[in-house]
Amino acid sequence: MQSQRRAAAPRHVGIIMDGNGRWATRRGLARAQGHEAGMHAVRRTAEAAANAGVQTLTLFAFSSANWKRPAGEVSNLMRLFRVYLRADLQRLKQSGVRLSIIGRRDRLGEDLTLQIDQAEAATAQGRALHLRVAIDYSARDCIARAAAAAQATPERMGALIARAAGPEGEGLEEVDLLIRTGGEKRLSDFLLWEAAYAELWFTDRMWPDFGAEDLNAALAEFSARNRTFGMVPDEPRPAAAVA
Repeated sequence: MQSQRRAAAPRHVGIIMDGNGRWATRRGLARAQGHEAGMHAVRRTAEAAANAGVQTLTLFAFSSANWKRPAGEVSNLMRLFRVYLRADLQRLKQSGVRLSIIGRRDRLGEDLTLQIDQAEAATAQGRALHLRVAIDYSARDCIARAAAAAQATPERMGALIARAAGPEGEGLEEVDLLIRTGGEKRLSDFLLWEAAYAELWFTDRMWPDFGAEDLNAALAEFSARNRTFGMVPDEPRPAAAVA
């Protein structure tokens, strides 16, 4: 049973990486260039999360609904995923980062699926950070597939949902902090079950501009919040402690 606590750093952070296309459009660039800039933000944020003591970082890269986007943009995103896996595999291994891809794989294509399998196997021993990237992911789809699997307690249901998202999911910590960039304030079918008690933090910063300072600001606000999980809140902490 969860107990109320204040945490210096959340164990599991989820981020809805929003704003790549708008970032590019505002600069007179092609949307593809915004997605490329977003790859650099992934690298910065993963490094900052590991340095801050975050154990698991789950990034929403491509939702199941994103297949509705123009074919050219979808094709470019799939290309960027392949580029990221090739370019960053050694860096992830050297940094002790374990990479997992969650979501469906049957629509990604054989080449990308093979790269994912190889990257996951190569980084399986990483302990500095568990980096989970959601591709062709839908929380509703995971919940529906878990519900079809068996009748279960809420705890067992959570394990089934995690397993439906990816083979490494069972036993994963629930989300402590959920961040969304780009100014929008909605969950967009991301980790709906796992984020039931997550602290929410929204920023107008577009994802390509997001970096360590932004993540640290979110972590600082998280550490100041009183998480009750439905119980009676603690007495207000002294002002000096908040600062």
